[in-house]
Amino acid sequence: MIQISDRVTNLSPSQTLAMSQKSAELKAQGVDVINLSVGEPDFNTPDHIKAAAEKAIEDNFTFYTPVAGYMSLRKAIADNLRQVNGVEYAPEQIVVGGGAKQALCNAVLSIVNPGDEVIIPTPAWVSYVEMVKLAEGTNVLVPAGIDQDFKITPNQLRDAITARTRLIIICSPSNPTGSVYTRDELQGLVDVLKDYPDITIIADEIYQHINFTGSFTSLGAFPEIADRVVVVNGVSKAYAMTGWRIGFIAAPMPVAKAVTKLQSQYTSNPSSVAQKAAEAAYNGPQDCVEEMRVAFERRRNLVVELAKEIPGIEVNVPQGAFYLFPKVSSYFGKKYGDRVISNDSDLAMYLLEEGHVATVAGEAFCLPGYIRLSYATSDDNIREAMRRIAEALAKLS
Repeated sequence: MIQISDRVTNLSPSQTLAMSQKSAELKAQGVDVINLSVGEPDFNTPDHIKAAAEKAIEDNFTFYTPVAGYMSLRKAIADNLRQVNGVEYAPEQIVVGGGAKQALCNAVLSIVNPGDEVIIPTPAWVSYVEMVKLAEGTNVLVPAGIDQDFKITPNQLRDAITARTRLIIICSPSNPTGSVYTRDELQGLVDVLKDYPDITIIADEIYQHINFTGSFTSLGAFPEIADRVVVVNGVSKAYAMTGWRIGFIAAPMPVAKAVTKLQSQYTSNPSSVAQKAAEAAYNGPQDCVEEMRVAFERRRNLVVELAKEIPGIEVNVPQGAFYLFPKVSSYFGKKYGDRVISNDSDLAMYLLEEGHVATVAGEAFCLPGYIRLSYATSDDNIREAMRRIAEALAKLS
């Protein structure tokens, strides 16, 4: 019998990708499904970025690159971080990977030893917990529900820290909630973390530019902890480049060196052509980023307005990203025919099969009782999806 390793057996499949797959299967059967489960912009990559990729091919940028990425790209990233976020990382502290997911996983694997504790505020992106499992670390989940706007407090953070804590992962703007920590709120967390010099901080800032607050503060901008912050970002969300697979870490030099060593042994460099496209994204005009942000804010307003009209759903107003994370536990125990809704997974499947709208259960994000809706789709799709959800929920009694 072929053996599958424990490290893979113990991992859970991505529930966001699983729901998207189920949606695609129903569509293939001729069912008109609106997919609100997928976490990617529905815009095309801007033309000047695509043109840069075409030029890269013509100019024969088709060979191996340095493991950490072209120095020209790493300089462009460092310049962008300094000019936009006010954080200082040398190009040598930038390591480019095959998307922000790989970059983040590289960092976790480079920092966490077996038994080390990793603090993860929840709800959290589905892959954080699995990455820590892969590193044989111990997940310490700190929940923050809708009553806290899905943001943990300094007291919660301090209570979660033990002598074995080595890492905390903070995502702002958040997937799955869209919550954004203010500068004052981050300062409160920093005031705790400054007392624990052995804890490294991963700041997942991939949704930085999809932000409706008018300001953004990077955890790397706080001098008290700056030498322990690993910033994760990339081009996927801000520039509608999910398929190009370019993300990066900006990290203290020991982490950057460790990540480069790790990456050299299992993927080597990310795509040479995609790197040149990313370089054009950072160095080129930024009006496309603002145009998409404005569209997402309009859609945010629309989906919140429509969700508030549905009885039994509790919503907040997300301040970034393109997700709504409504509380739906009031529907638990209700049924339609012989179908009983016992939890959020049941409800998500019911909405898919009865309402033909794909969502993701809150359980996938380590906070049951909620579902995640992605509004990275057209206004018309949002209106129709929310109509279908309302109609399906009204059938439950």
